[in-house]
Amino acid sequence: MMAVHLAAKAWGAGVVRPLRLRENEVYEIAFPSGERAALRLHRLGYQTKESIGAELWWCAALADAGQPVPRPMPSLAGDLLYTLDDGRLVSVVSWVEGQPLGEAGVRLEGAVDDQVQRHFLLGQLVASIHAATDLLVLPDGFQRHSWDRDGLVGESPVWGRFWDRPNLSSEDRKTLIWARDFLAEALIASQSPTGLIHADVLRENVFVGPGGLSLLDFDDSGFGYRWYDLGTVLSQNLKEPGYEDIRKALIQGYDPDNAALADEIDLYTLARCCASVGWASSRLPPDDPVQQRHLDRAIALAQWVRYRKTV
Repeated sequence: MMAVHLAAKAWGAGVVRPLRLRENEVYEIAFPSGERAALRLHRLGYQTKESIGAELWWCAALADAGQPVPRPMPSLAGDLLYTLDDGRLVSVVSWVEGQPLGEAGVRLEGAVDDQVQRHFLLGQLVASIHAATDLLVLPDGFQRHSWDRDGLVGESPVWGRFWDRPNLSSEDRKTLIWARDFLAEALIASQSPTGLIHADVLRENVFVGPGGLSLLDFDDSGFGYRWYDLGTVLSQNLKEPGYEDIRKALIQGYDPDNAALADEIDLYTLARCCASVGWASSRLPPDDPVQQRHLDRAIALAQWVRYRKTV
């Protein structure tokens, strides 16, 4: 805890409470004026100083363009990044009012009609962020992950070889290998545009506030298929009673006249479900229930996609 208090002082602020203590540690901090902000201790070994700097540049540019994303805040020394003695990097972003759209592994609250409307608005938000990004001129040396074909299903995907997860049954391994081969072929012919994407549009990262929806946590952002952002949204909704209506609303909000998007969105939902298996395997203890939940989800969706291809 001493480290986070030292980091907060670099911004002239004090620590209020922890918000999320996962791979990155996120804390609420407050300035003498009463203004709040979010401080993030970046985990070691995932992003470089240059790639975190690129993320912060992008978020600042989006905020300047009027997009509802947190704005990076400079330290007292005028820097967007501060380095702790243990090598961890620290950044601070403006406070976002609201509550998360939902929680992983928990059914969405509210009536289906309300869920559908929020996902229509989320589709619009993702489309707006993509469009605003296309107007930017990226600075030299801009570095981020690549969520392209290699980054999803190549020999060394960003989040690991999901088909090589330890302790897979022979049948599950076969199913995941089929999914990888299917995705590798389908992505070649995909009509999805490419560019900078958030790459982690999960419920926890979408805030519902007084002014509408906001998108947080660009830690996994990078270059990739734009429709992967939509597949990530749907990956958490597969068991929702209103899934088909949520899916349709998300597409309608993003691009209502794009027939290819409607045809291919399941491809990107499967890509995200498979990537999540790799993420869980490389980051969570073997007995963590999230491991099995991600595996079951990927297997079920792969089997459904495979069935759809044969009928």
